[in-house]
Parts: sequence; C-alpha cells; structure tokens
Amino acid sequence: MTDGSDRAAKRAVRDRVLQARDRLGPRQREALGKAILARFIELPEVQSARTIMTYVTFRSEVDTLGLIRWALAEGKTVAVPRVRGPRDMEAFCLRDPGRDLACGAWEIPEPCDGLEACDPQAIDLIVVPGTVFAADGGRIGYGGGFYDTYLHTLRLDVSRVALAFELQVVEELPRETHDLPVDTIVTERRVIRPVDRGRSPAS
Repeated sequence: MTDGSDRAAKRAVRDRVLQARDRLGPRQREALGKAILARFIELPEVQSARTIMTYVTFRSEVDTLGLIRWALAEGKTVAVPRVRGPRDMEAFCLRDPGRDLACGAWEIPEPCDGLEACDPQAIDLIVVPGTVFAADGGRIGYGGGFYDTYLHTLRLDVSRVALAFELQVVEELPRETHDLPVDTIVTERRVIRPVDRGRSPAS
C-alpha cells in the first residue's frame, strides 16, 4: 500500500500536469488532438475492435468526439460511461453523440436515459482517461476510482489505451495495489507500448 508521502507526491504531479494541460490554448489542443487521433486509429487493436468504450471529453482532455464519430462511421459499437454512485459506473451504447449525450456528474457529458446498456464482457478496447501517465503504463486518474473499479469487470484481453498530450507523460509514478496500468499510450509524437501483460516496448 502506498504511504502518505507517495499519495502527496501523486497529488503534486497531478496538479502540476493539469495546470500545464489547462494552459494549452484551444487551437493547440485541437491540433495536437488531431495528431493523437490519427495515431490512435492506426493501431491494430483499434482496427480490429468491434466494441470500443471511451470517455467523453471534459475540460482540457484530449478530445474524443472525433474518435467517437470515426468509430461509429466504421460500424463499431461505441460505449461511454455514466456514473451510478461512488466508484461505480456503467457503460451505454451511443448512436449519435449529438443527441445521445447530456450534462451529468461534475458536468461531464454522459449518455442520456433510454440508451442500450453495454455488457462489459463485450468491450474489446477501452480508452482510459487520466491526468498523468508513466512510460511503464502507470496512471494517475482524477481521484474518483471509477475506472480502477470498472477495469476489473472487463475481459483480461481487453486493450487499455490512453490518449495523452506529451506533457502528460513522465518516466515513472508511484503505484498503489489497485492501480491497473494501461497497455498503450498515444501522444501527438509517439505510441508508447509499456512492458506489461506480455508486450514489448516500442515508440
């Protein structure tokens, strides 16, 4: 278990990186986001995935609406999360992001009522949000623990992919026992494949 000093270190790096991410201007975020999406859609695990779960962009995160529209146009099933309670969320299938999203918990866009629920066992790839990512696949989220809990409901072979600006990537992070790593980190400059779950690193 990570001690108090490690938790304080995680908070400090999260605050520092979030401040840097928030300083990116809208045009810069848009340009970097397009470069990230272009790399993402070329990943073989993305091409082969039939059902993709992704967060919906909030504040200064890498934009995922382009990803959602691309995946739907490709005939893939796209699921997005809705918060149900503390450390608890459920995924629902989108048909049209322009109509199927509404402001939810913490003003984050969430699926509207009436959409089809997505079975976690049907998900082939999940885009995992975070504030900071490490070269070894470590991740710092936003502190709610929703994804740490949800990832345990997925199949073991599900690809966990992070979309991040290069400024969000560091060499290493403290990791607690409940922290599950990501398999792939996509930035505007590179694709990082951490040595995890039997994979070799590449950039």
